[in-house]
Amino acid sequence: MDHVTLALPREPAGGIAGWAADLVDAMGAPGAGLAVAAENLFPPLPSEIILPLTGFAAGQGVVTVFAALFWTTLGSVVGATVLYWIGALFGRARMHALWARLPLVKASDLERTEAWFAKHGTKAVLLGRMVPIFRSLISVPAGVERMPLPTFLVLTALGSLLWNAVLVMSGYWLGEQWDTVGDYVGVLSNGVLALVVAALVCYVVVRLRSRGTARHRRTP
Repeated sequence: MDHVTLALPREPAGGIAGWAADLVDAMGAPGAGLAVAAENLFPPLPSEIILPLTGFAAGQGVVTVFAALFWTTLGSVVGATVLYWIGALFGRARMHALWARLPLVKASDLERTEAWFAKHGTKAVLLGRMVPIFRSLISVPAGVERMPLPTFLVLTALGSLLWNAVLVMSGYWLGEQWDTVGDYVGVLSNGVLALVVAALVCYVVVRLRSRGTARHRRTP
């Protein structure tokens, strides 16, 4: 079996691409699944490198496209399930206790969040699997809220399959230019992160203003 890293144009053998390529080279498609499972548990490992690289390996005949999609999706589900059970073991009681210690928040905020997740949780899990950054984190509240495990697994598998297929097939079609996929996904990730930071800043500002208004009203 040819070593995948020999055909990579710019990624050093010791980088993340080299590590993922070593797994694929040693284990085949299950190695790609293992890399994706690790990426779900440790989001700093970028799927925008691992998945296109797997697609490139499929284009080189190292693995089949079907095996690449099957094992990377299975890896996504396994990693997400671990996070689900972490959330389930943490539980609502501990979540409420931790929430009560945080500044600028109220118990009613968490209750509204729980109500929102109860109503829209299926959409959040399905679509969240296709959003950088949140694709891993969304599994934790699903576990905390004890979403039925079969529902969680089906939604996670579907969302992961769509996300993985886009990146794997991009790497397959782009060939030696597979690493350009990361540039576009990186822009999307930065955009999502910027929106989250902006939302948090707005939330804190609103909270501080509401507290200041409440204190002003209580002052005689």
